[in-house]
Amino acid sequence: MNNARPRPLWFLAELTYKCPLQCPYCTNPLDLHRHSNELSTEEWLDALSQARELGSVQLGFSGGEPLVRKDLEQIVEHARTLGFYSNLITTGIGLTEQRVKTLKSLGLDHIQLSIQNKAKTPADFFGKTRSLSHKKHIAKWIKDAGFPMVVNIVLHRQNLDCVEELIQTAIEIGANDIELANAQYHGWAFKNKHHLIPTKSQLEKSEKIANTYQQRYNGKVNIFYVVPDYYEGTPKPCMCGWGNISMTISPDGYVLPCLSAPILPELDLPNVRDHKLDWIWHESDAFNKYRGEDWMLEPCKSCPQRSVDFGGCRCQAYMITGDARNADPACNLSYHHDLVKRMLDPDQKGEALLMRNVPNSRKLGELSTSDS
Repeated sequence: MNNARPRPLWFLAELTYKCPLQCPYCTNPLDLHRHSNELSTEEWLDALSQARELGSVQLGFSGGEPLVRKDLEQIVEHARTLGFYSNLITTGIGLTEQRVKTLKSLGLDHIQLSIQNKAKTPADFFGKTRSLSHKKHIAKWIKDAGFPMVVNIVLHRQNLDCVEELIQTAIEIGANDIELANAQYHGWAFKNKHHLIPTKSQLEKSEKIANTYQQRYNGKVNIFYVVPDYYEGTPKPCMCGWGNISMTISPDGYVLPCLSAPILPELDLPNVRDHKLDWIWHESDAFNKYRGEDWMLEPCKSCPQRSVDFGGCRCQAYMITGDARNADPACNLSYHHDLVKRMLDPDQKGEALLMRNVPNSRKLGELSTSDS
């Protein structure tokens, strides 16, 4: 291994795309029917070993819902023997008090629990199950077992007006950290964007509430508020740079620079069944395509922020402009920033243009349990 090159310090293991919930902002791929050939237990154990040898130190177990995997405990135990700091990213559906204790004993370090909404009706609508009361029990089990717990809440137009209740709920169930993450519009969230993109007034109001609670609970609970970059005017440093510090493996073994990378038609994504992770990380075209700065077009190429934001998100650039090399159109310096402004237009004048690159899919609420 060439130590002068970047290392995948953060490794995300998407164990499955199966999930009991049906959230319209889900990061699962739109073509779920093509991703049924999941890695076996032995294949996952080998992938974790290779990632650790490559330099990965932090490991996330995600999905879908990783608790669906009956071999989760075996995979967690192997991660501990390798020396990973591991985090379970979960809806909590499928956890029992005994399973929490078992995961703790096997070496899991951290649990991130998501909640959809405080009020029952919106929670049912966005999660398709009456889960919130059960999650309060789950949170108690997590805390009693001695886990640090992050509560993640995805914000959007339909629940932003409940942000104060959501914060109070997270505090009530014992969150050490609260992530108020406005939805990023990829995958299903992009398809359902006109139901989910909030108004500017909603964002301003909710951010003020978040700031109030940040000050009130300073030193007790860490509260993070993530503004959607469509409104910020500056792009987020997506994945801290393409092929720079993070790597994801999908349930069927494809190795991804980011979760949305499969939408980019020019990428020949490698599979862990066919290649070693060392070659994939260092040599594959998929990981070198947008690594560094040589690929950049103007205005990124001469922008003084190019080593800070890395040109923003390649997948977002493709979805909105049709060319992944373009500056992220969320940036107000992008030649295509007007397309983002159209997305925020309540008249939706840019809809036909903006949908040209994304395969046909279902509308809000039509994601079935069998697809999850």
